[in-house]
Amino acid sequence: MHGWNPDPLELSAVALVAALYARRVWTLRQRGRPVPRWRIACFSAGLVVVLAALVSPIDSIGEERLFSVHMAQHLMLGDVAPVLFVLGLTGPLLRPVLALPIVGRLRALAHPLVALPLWAVDICAWHLPAAFDAALGNDTIHAFQHACFVVCGCLLWAALLEPLPGPAWFTAAWRIPYVLVMWIVMLALSQVFIWSGHPYYDRYGLGDQQAGGGVMLVESAFTMLPALVWALFRVFRESEAKQQLLDAGVAPAVAARSARYGRA
Repeated sequence: MHGWNPDPLELSAVALVAALYARRVWTLRQRGRPVPRWRIACFSAGLVVVLAALVSPIDSIGEERLFSVHMAQHLMLGDVAPVLFVLGLTGPLLRPVLALPIVGRLRALAHPLVALPLWAVDICAWHLPAAFDAALGNDTIHAFQHACFVVCGCLLWAALLEPLPGPAWFTAAWRIPYVLVMWIVMLALSQVFIWSGHPYYDRYGLGDQQAGGGVMLVESAFTMLPALVWALFRVFRESEAKQQLLDAGVAPAVAARSARYGRA
């Protein structure tokens, strides 16, 4: 894989997702249930991030010359784009997809106790030298690696942001340790690269590898810190809303769910 040569399969997948999303947005608008513009903007931004990672010099520079750029590409696909995609989704948007039998069965993958370890294993396993070098040497494996980053990232953020209702126990208070574990995984992996004493991959040098760890360290701070602040804000907001509903005589279970999902 030499030079700037975007994978047609990856580009086709992006085009298909964009077309399906646009069609569903148009359908809901025709039914009088328009999708908020900010959600459309978020999803569109996610598509732009994916395209920037796959159809720009970032791809060829990362593969051939700089591990730090390659790490930036992985973070764009596995962290930045997924959070934007999830912010762009709602239950009505997802309903046709959820109606598919196989998707209904796979929805369990978005459970917090499944999505978090699945994402952690995915991001760590693909950066093992054998897996990483195999992806660099084979277009099919490389495309599969990218797909794993995007899918596992979406599952991770879907469990946290809940475009669909999650398990009853996963209240706002539980989202704080969830985000902290996410951050710890990113910090631990970044430290492996930053403090490494020798290069792990055939194609990159030690200094570049350490720079790649720095890229991961900085990106995780820009992503996880806002997520942590958001989780803390949700704790206070849901607690206040729940207490107001309880004072109004609403049953505790109903008050908790209503406060969590913003329903009166």
